[in-house]
Amino acid sequence: MADTPESGTKKLTREERLAAKLRENLRRRKSQAREMDGTSGNENGGNGAETP
Repeated sequence: MADTPESGTKKLTREERLAAKLRENLRRRKSQAREMDGTSGNENGGNGAETP
């Protein structure tokens, strides 16, 4: 069963699928972190020009 070339191909496909899910999860987490920083970071301004 493990000696068939198909199982190697399926394993590679599984690894690719998992890698894609990890990248998707990372993008989602980064987006959420940006939203959290954006809501609390608006007072500080992006370039510091708005601070008195």
